Amino acid sequence: MQLQPIVTTPATVGSAISNEEAGALARTTVNLFKAWNLTDLEACILLGGMSARTWARWKTGARWKEGGIGRIDRDLRTRMAHLMGIHKGLRYLFTEPARGYAWIRKPNATFGGQSALDLMLRGELSDLAAMREWLDAERGAW
Repeated sequence: MQLQPIVTTPATVGSAISNEEAGALARTTVNLFKAWNLTDLEACILLGGMSARTWARWKTGARWKEGGIGRIDRDLRTRMAHLMGIHKGLRYLFTEPARGYAWIRKPNATFGGQSALDLMLRGELSDLAAMREWLDAERGAW
């Protein structure tokens, strides 16, 4: 028996989010924030201090129909990717979507009585990453 060479596939972990993917993330983020019942201020904080005017344009969706919503920088792309990871983790943990959406605001003993939203609203990208990592660990992804 002769050994055969193994064809390797390059890792894509950490690959850049394309402009098309960023647009899809933006549209999905608007819908997610509706499901989470976030205020405009909360949404702007989670999106890294986005201006209220920009957020208002995102919510109307008019800019998407015109062919673009403006520049989405790397920080904002990463924030939205973490938010989708948080959403995904909650969907795995809760079979009923409404429970996962409500969990965001519920006080949690693990977080010292604060809610997940309270922790994420501290505004740092690392807060979103930490919440995503916590949810991944809770669902046994590691």
